[in-house]
Amino acid sequence: MLTILGENSGRFCDGHSRRSFLQIGGMALGGLSLPQLLSAEAANGSASRGINHKAVIMIFLPGGPPHQDMWDLKMDAPSEVRGDFRPIRTNVPGIEICEEFPRIAKMADKFTFVRSMVGAEGPHDLMMCLTGRPGRKNPPPGGWPSMGAALSKLQGSTNDSCPPFVGLSPKCRHDEWGDPGQAGFLGPAHSPFTPFRGGGKEDIVLQGVSIERLHDRRALLSSFDNFRREVDQTGMMDGLDTFNQQAFGVLTSSQLGEALDLSKEDPKLVEAYGKGTEKLQLDGCWKRLDQFLMARRLVEAGARCVTLGFSRWDWHGGNFKRGREDFPLLDQGVSALVQDLHDRGLDKDVSVVVWGEFGRTPKINSNAGRDHWPRVSCALLSGGGMNHGQVIGATDRLGGEAVDRPVEFQEVFSTLYHNVGIDARSTTIKDLTGRPMYLVDPEHAPMKELVG
Repeated sequence: MLTILGENSGRFCDGHSRRSFLQIGGMALGGLSLPQLLSAEAANGSASRGINHKAVIMIFLPGGPPHQDMWDLKMDAPSEVRGDFRPIRTNVPGIEICEEFPRIAKMADKFTFVRSMVGAEGPHDLMMCLTGRPGRKNPPPGGWPSMGAALSKLQGSTNDSCPPFVGLSPKCRHDEWGDPGQAGFLGPAHSPFTPFRGGGKEDIVLQGVSIERLHDRRALLSSFDNFRREVDQTGMMDGLDTFNQQAFGVLTSSQLGEALDLSKEDPKLVEAYGKGTEKLQLDGCWKRLDQFLMARRLVEAGARCVTLGFSRWDWHGGNFKRGREDFPLLDQGVSALVQDLHDRGLDKDVSVVVWGEFGRTPKINSNAGRDHWPRVSCALLSGGGMNHGQVIGATDRLGGEAVDRPVEFQEVFSTLYHNVGIDARSTTIKDLTGRPMYLVDPEHAPMKELVG
């Protein structure tokens, strides 16, 4: 781990010092933890200039959220399916959602509720949410890249010091639920910067090292890399070049630390988002609400894709008790984020998607829970200049099958790519064998309801 010491500007609202955000762990090169350090100072400078790019914020509900208890309540179903929650009206006539989401209900015109997501595989991972691709059906060598990695490859950084791809989830005990998204066959140059996943138990502290000495060290490291590159046949050195170039920028910039420093926000806005808790939920993620605000600050600072995970939704027991705990928190964080984006004029530039890896069974089990149900699930979309204030798709009376307008994961990805200016059906990126691969299969067009 590398710690770059500077002026200590106090502690953040979550108890971390500013210095702690400049402690970077992970893959090391020449003593520098470059994959994480490369982005560590990226975000602050462009924030003051305003956003000049398109971006995507992906919010994961790891474990599989209960679609029929959130956006698709079935009041005409039998009691063993219907459950405890009741619907409330929204500000869009004819749309009703769960009573535990009053904030979202009051601004439903800024959301699209997809009730008919299909194509989930069933394992407890976020592969479909991160890539749009089924992860276990003949993946290419190296694996499918996540959307953040693809945007990094195709569009690059918006400025010299900002990482295009940031993952805010922590390392979880079941770490598929904390997966920020992988670079896949695109290689490590397009991996996400992950400030909360850590790595390394000791600090290397740079003290009394001038910028001139650092440039000398950079030149030496570059010479060494040139030698290694001559014998490297894997492409790894090209990835490390990207890390190396940006790693030294962290010493002269505080942009990422500033973007993650919520003490610089209006306290009323911080309060509107809420804080939540850093405590990991069993083997799942945490319930931090301030990460929603961090995501907005990061896209303002220049990130093209920010991923984050919220809580643990594998509710085989106590479904309704857990819903009463987590639904209001999610309601607060998501509504605050979307309202904030609108207030800042970013609603046409930043797309937001909220989803999990699959849905839950229609029938409530003996433990008052719902089990895994890959056959249909849900998604919540906002921003991106899309047409909102609508419901897309429908399920049957029990919420077990999509009976109207089934929506594939790749359709959502095609739409999100469209929102950032990429035609995913015609754009290709080369895999490790040099074969061009489409971002989504060509038959999956952007959703006409949203962008038509």
